[in-house]
Order: sequence, then C-alpha cells, then structure tokens
Amino acid sequence: MMEDRQSTSIRAARGARDLAEEKALVQRAQKDPAAFGKLFDRYYDDIHNYIIHRTANIALAQELTSNTFYKALNKLWMFRWKGVPFSAWLYRIASNEVNGFYRKYKQFHLHPIEDYDEKLIDELTEADREILAAEEQLANDVMFVELHKCIATLKPRYQEVITLRFFEGRKIAEIASILGKSEGTVKSLLHRSIAKLREILDKKEQA
Repeated sequence: MMEDRQSTSIRAARGARDLAEEKALVQRAQKDPAAFGKLFDRYYDDIHNYIIHRTANIALAQELTSNTFYKALNKLWMFRWKGVPFSAWLYRIASNEVNGFYRKYKQFHLHPIEDYDEKLIDELTEADREILAAEEQLANDVMFVELHKCIATLKPRYQEVITLRFFEGRKIAEIASILGKSEGTVKSLLHRSIAKLREILDKKEQA
C-alpha cells in the first residue's frame, strides 16, 4: 500500500513537472515561432496517428496533420494555458479538420492505392512510394479497414470518443480535456457510440 502511494506521488510530481516544462515551451513559442518546432516534433506522431485512425487514409492524414499544425502555429497567440496538456488543443484542431473535411466531402470514398494506377512506377517520387507502401500496409489490415467503415457511419462526436478511447488508448479524463467536455459526458458518449456501433456490426453479420 505504501509503495502504491509512493508510486502515485512520483507520477503526480513527474506529471506536474512535465506540464510546467510544456507551459514554458508554449510561452516561448508564442514569442518565437521557431520554438514551435519542438512542439511539432513532440506531438506530430500522436496527431498523425489519430487522424489516420479517423480517416484510414495515409495521404489524407498527412494533409490534415499538416493543416492542423499550420493552424495551431497561426493561432498560437490565442492559446491560453489552462493546466492541461497542449496536445488537448491540438487534438481539437485535428478533430475539427477531420470533421470539416467530411462535411465538405460527404460522399468521400477515396481509394488511395488506385490513385497511382495510371502512373508508371518510375514516375513516383520517394514521397509517393512511402505513401503507397503505407497505404498497402494499412489496406492489408482487413479488420481495421472493415471496422473503420462502420465507425465512419457514426456521427463525428461518436467517432471522436471511440477513436480516442480504443485506438489511441486515452483515459476518460484525457478525452474530456481534449474534447472540452465533462467526464460524465464522455462516458455517456462512449456508451451510446458503442451501442450504435454494435447495432451496425450486428446488421452486417445478419446481411
């Protein structure tokens, strides 16, 4: 019991120290845009992975991730520290980018691998090749692709909580900070989203 309390205290102290360091970094970046690069390096992979899980499309995820950090840099002067990780703000911007994209392209059904069919393999740039390889790897994950198709039919607010909880492994408190909602609201959204997803999966099995 004593060891558990000590471990909890150590984690709390480490978390407080990390937040203090991050706060100082954000404040420096607000005065010097060059310092934003450290925030970019720290959170790029997290945001990119989140958008991949929302879109199941590597090329689109790269574009929306770039948009997310571009908007974050331009709006950094508006950011106000509220004692939660800076990543929560980035996740909100990323969610808005994904939701905005789907609102604009409601019939979005991109088959990225096919985008390269008309190109000779020798004409592909190194970036094209990397994207193609990643897309093929993702497409081979049949379970993820099929599950994503079902999740994509849900309302954005349900997609957000499912992705953050089950693909990103975020805790309820973290999701609440990211979405700017209470923990009770997040739990309620999770409950409803899981129920709706079960309905969709059941219908697919019966079809």
